[in-house]
Amino acid sequence: MALSQEQLARFVLKPLVLLGCLAPFAWLAAGIAGIGPVSLGANPVEEILHTLGKWGLNFLLITLCVTPLRQLTGWVHWIRLRRMLGLTAFFYLLGHFLFYLLVDQGVDYRLVLEDVAKRPYITVGFTGLMLLVPLALTSTRTSMRRLGRRWQKLHRLVYVAALLGCIHFYWQVKADVREPLLYFAALAVLLGWRWWKYRQRLARAAAPTATRIPASTSAPPTAVRRPMGSSSSHHASRDASTGSPVSAIDTNAA
Repeated sequence: MALSQEQLARFVLKPLVLLGCLAPFAWLAAGIAGIGPVSLGANPVEEILHTLGKWGLNFLLITLCVTPLRQLTGWVHWIRLRRMLGLTAFFYLLGHFLFYLLVDQGVDYRLVLEDVAKRPYITVGFTGLMLLVPLALTSTRTSMRRLGRRWQKLHRLVYVAALLGCIHFYWQVKADVREPLLYFAALAVLLGWRWWKYRQRLARAAAPTATRIPASTSAPPTAVRRPMGSSSSHHASRDASTGSPVSAIDTNAA
């Protein structure tokens, strides 16, 4: 029995994407536990920290790909993946920050403050993470119904968070900035696509108004018709007997 489009998205695509979302975390867990050939290198703390942050940014950009993918393919069920991908991005980015705070800095707030003062990219990254907190908390259908149109406006903060994430990555890299620039390019394409679609919607909305022709120049003047009623039947019959043009219009209209 063939699966419907909705069943394909729900029972095949979503589980596969979920496995893909968990794969980086499973790779890190295997490296920490020393399972298999996974190696975290000479500095495992730095490797774990960077892997969590990079995959958080990856999934954030992948989440932004859902809408263009739906518009290009016409397959509406891509939207089913957006919430899962967005929460996955938040999960990795929150893990990135907590690992930095608990393991890298040892919950020493004095060291954290010194690090923030010395490295502004930490402040930028933390700001981006804080912008994602209300988005994660309001990702449920109940929140969508409760907030209405405000929900969509609130979730546009994801664009700012993605930009701050790219800046955080760029400032954190010391030498080779080619990889962060690729993230900037990907974000520029995704935002540029949305801007282009927005301009298209504005053009479609303005098209009927621009092509509308005023009624005074497009239609010839029409004669005024007087409705007939029981109180004017005597006048109508009198006008008809005298050849009045008004009587002919009234007679045809009846």
